[in-house]
Amino acid sequence: MSQEKPIRVLVAGLGNMGRSHALAYHNNPGFEIVGLVNRSVPKLEPELQGYTVHSDFATALAELKPDLCSINTYSDSHADYAVAAFEAGCDVFVEKPLATTVADAERVVAAAEKAGRKLVIGYILRHHPSWTKLIEEARKLGPPYVFRMNLNQQSSGPTWATHKSLMRTTSPIVDCGVHYVDVMCQITDASAVEVRGMGLRLSDEIAADMYNYGQLQVLFEDGSVGWYEAGWGPMISETAFFVKDVMSPKGAVSIVMDPNAKSDDIDTHTKTSVIRLHTAETGPDGKFIRPDQDMQMTGEPGHQALCDLEQAFMLRAIREDLNLDRHMADAVASLRICLAADESVRTGQPVRL
Repeated sequence: MSQEKPIRVLVAGLGNMGRSHALAYHNNPGFEIVGLVNRSVPKLEPELQGYTVHSDFATALAELKPDLCSINTYSDSHADYAVAAFEAGCDVFVEKPLATTVADAERVVAAAEKAGRKLVIGYILRHHPSWTKLIEEARKLGPPYVFRMNLNQQSSGPTWATHKSLMRTTSPIVDCGVHYVDVMCQITDASAVEVRGMGLRLSDEIAADMYNYGQLQVLFEDGSVGWYEAGWGPMISETAFFVKDVMSPKGAVSIVMDPNAKSDDIDTHTKTSVIRLHTAETGPDGKFIRPDQDMQMTGEPGHQALCDLEQAFMLRAIREDLNLDRHMADAVASLRICLAADESVRTGQPVRL
């Protein structure tokens, strides 16, 4: 692999995720960054300061002719940028969510298939050993499942400013929800049949048609049910900001969070500390046969290391011609559920899928 020519990559969008992915490309000899794209020139890490920052994606794509486009812009540009990249003969990495509508997500997948190029979506938890373990242990329990998940973020200053910008195109239950709905879908192979959502605008600093707190409920074909909750802003409570819990008739698998963790620390969004296994089985006396088992998740990758793993997967997908059909279908499925929840918030009605 090291003897092959590096893959020439154009990185669009230099927010938190874009810069982290750019660092992953910079540090991986399988890639060569040919340019960065951002509407303004942001403050960059020292490793990235030597690269030219272009202001227009289409111009940079035409002039630089990359092999791979890494799209980390606001969600409403994902579909158009990805389709343009495929039409230019590039492979594509795109941050989640894949698009802001199901039709646009399907348009991107169709463009990838037509071009015969690779599409990888930024589902970072799929590359995390602890989350892989959580899914594996939950699947051992068997359905029907109860999924209880949230990620509330108490934000202020620049982080709140970023959240307000994100909400112009994507609500919290869609932006973060696709990750955790994807986890639910990986645990149960059943299709979602109904989605319900509710949301609330908790700030005058956001537009009247936006909401910065939301919750979705999803019902699956096998009888499994799940909820996901997400809130952003200075008013959000730090209490129970991180719940990741899966129950079934045979027991439960839970992530036990460090009690001192803070919701505005991006590393805490993926770190698991401890995975707790609980078995429901009881003896003749009605008492539990075995105590809960705590699996210590030491040596976990931090946020940057996860981005490195994600881009190593992108490299493998291209070099080894991996079949990404299920990867793409799953990304559309989780987006469909979260967008249905957003529709339910706005209409007050459940959505049948």
